[in-house]
Amino acid sequence: MGGGNFGKMTRKSLHVPCRRCGRPSFHKIDTVCSSCGYGKSSRMRHYNWKKKGK
Repeated sequence: MGGGNFGKMTRKSLHVPCRRCGRPSFHKIDTVCSSCGYGKSSRMRHYNWKKKGK
């Protein structure tokens, strides 16, 4: 039953370029950017564990 193309037919892009950071990580349905946090917070999203050691 079913076909192998079902997933290909219904797949749509969920992420579009963000207005604030420009990266293609703004989720259309959740309306939140996973890179900078636009849509959820007025502050830029950042974490200390992400920073590289010098």
